[in-house]
Amino acid sequence: MAIEQSRREVEQWAQFELTLKGPIEGNPYLDVTLSARFQYKNYTCEPEGFYDGDGTYRVRFMPDRPGIWRYVTLSSHEVLDGLSGEFLCTPPSAGNHGTVRVKDEYLFAYEDGTPYMPFGTTCYHWTHHGSKELEELTLQTLKNSPFNKVRMCLLPTRDMQPPLQVAFAGTCPEDLDKQQFNPAFFAHLEQRIHDLMQLGIEADLVLFHPYDKGYWGVDNMDADTDAFYLRYVIARLASFRNVWWSLCNEYDFNKYKSIPDWDRLLQLTQRYDPYQHLRSIHNGTKMYKSSSLYDFSKPWITHQSIQHWEAELTTSWREAVAKPIVIDEISYEGNSSRRWGNISGEELTHRFWEGLSRGGFVGHGESFINRETRAWISSGGKLYGESTERIAFLRKVMEEGPADWMKTAEEGTYKLLYFGRHQHAFLNLELRQDSSYRIELIDTWQMTITPLPGTFSGSCRVDLPGKPFMALRIQKIG
Repeated sequence: MAIEQSRREVEQWAQFELTLKGPIEGNPYLDVTLSARFQYKNYTCEPEGFYDGDGTYRVRFMPDRPGIWRYVTLSSHEVLDGLSGEFLCTPPSAGNHGTVRVKDEYLFAYEDGTPYMPFGTTCYHWTHHGSKELEELTLQTLKNSPFNKVRMCLLPTRDMQPPLQVAFAGTCPEDLDKQQFNPAFFAHLEQRIHDLMQLGIEADLVLFHPYDKGYWGVDNMDADTDAFYLRYVIARLASFRNVWWSLCNEYDFNKYKSIPDWDRLLQLTQRYDPYQHLRSIHNGTKMYKSSSLYDFSKPWITHQSIQHWEAELTTSWREAVAKPIVIDEISYEGNSSRRWGNISGEELTHRFWEGLSRGGFVGHGESFINRETRAWISSGGKLYGESTERIAFLRKVMEEGPADWMKTAEEGTYKLLYFGRHQHAFLNLELRQDSSYRIELIDTWQMTITPLPGTFSGSCRVDLPGKPFMALRIQKIG
């Protein structure tokens, strides 16, 4: 049966939504299956639908090519089955580059080929506090920041201020029903994911975590409930082009699950997601003592999401697994009593430069506990640290250079040398004899770039100021 509606238009990599009315008896979350088969010429895609409460069912779809798309619904309930229609997918508007993909093993790019370098930050529960004012302040802060990715949690924790609503039905641990969902929670989350999209920011969604400690009962769910939750989340959110899946934060701190459990959940995420968004999982550390990474060589992982305090290890991680490296947690600038939350802005800036210069990407976090909006990593609000503007400077430096700065270093056309805490008075360089280079001195803390006089080639000496946190940008002329 055809759905009576005029042809709709949706731009490429935007969201087409089919809204239907159906049964409310029993538990529709469990009892009713719904999907739709979308077809463009000989290509088909079949995203799952979901129940949105009050007898409303939805199927969302992200078309990846312009033209006429036709669809037909498939459902276990006759009222929702066999409904058909079509829509026109138009070319993307300015600023819409599609989803982020892995490119050339170690890099990222949008679907249309535009390079993407993640300069991420962490705001785990900025959407959970029930404060519209605080959330809008967070968005304004992000708009004026260098950050283009945000790590954020879906599930509540034991120690957080009780949220007004959570993903499952119910308002407190005593009445939480993990066989039904809370559409209002997801509608609010979806609005914030859309707000991030409008700012050009990726939403790195943390699907599980170990911080509940049995309070809400969301870190020790059984295998069927885990899969039920994953399937619903992906059906609702996968059609947002700016979504990444972070299966778990500090997965190895969750004592209820084993490596085979995480393998299975990652494979389910891969199976349920028709668009194959980026997928990874994040390890914990005993800070400055030990760290155990997940095996990122497994085929269902797209990139390495790492917690570690030593950015220098980026080199060995690149050698071990040919996938992009994102050190999503490298300690936070702040004054927390926790080991991970009290490094200086200078130290965090140093770790960013160290990781980028070695071919990886690094994530920001801030944990000042005595400021007006408290810790950014949990609540959002305002940023107070000294590293943010230095990270913005670094992002500008990186984006002015080649997309693959490690490859150009091997080719001898462009190189970024970072000296960290070392205080060189001079440096002997070996450049190509048959080429000329210009060299600039970068003060990563003062955010200055000073061209060195003349040009350089072959074996040459470069005088340096004998200060820490300096870098050289070497570029072939012509």
